[in-house]
Amino acid sequence: MANDETPVPTLIEWAGGTEPIAVMINSFYDRVEQDDLLGPLFPGGVSVAHRDHVAAWWAEVLGGPARYTDELGGYETMLSHHRYLAITGEQRLRFVTLMSRAADDASLPADPEFRAAIMGYLEWGTRIAVANSQLDAEPIPHAPVPHWGWGVAPPYRP
Repeated sequence: MANDETPVPTLIEWAGGTEPIAVMINSFYDRVEQDDLLGPLFPGGVSVAHRDHVAAWWAEVLGGPARYTDELGGYETMLSHHRYLAITGEQRLRFVTLMSRAADDASLPADPEFRAAIMGYLEWGTRIAVANSQLDAEPIPHAPVPHWGWGVAPPYRP
């Protein structure tokens, strides 16, 4: 607990709820559709449904409702969307960069603790996606949706 009495908020609470996360995801995919490296992964653009599903994933990962697990198939579904894409290291890094910019676009909290937490998830998640997307990958078939937290730097409260 922060200040010995105030509970530490989840990352989704600190972000302001699910709506700012949806704004970040939409901004990200707007950028992806214009990007020469990532755009080809989405021929014809990124659908509203895809954007909604990814926003639900992110909200759940950051401590929000378990909608992705309960309604959209959980980890297995997310895994299936990345299988055999052969994502490259360069694409992974571009994904991280564009998502960081999208967090700015969405006016997500800019404090170092929050940004370190979401960037930590981006680093971890994108590296898992690269590994699981390779043609010879043998991913874990049934893993839970990760629940990301603050890590070593909880929210700073003066």
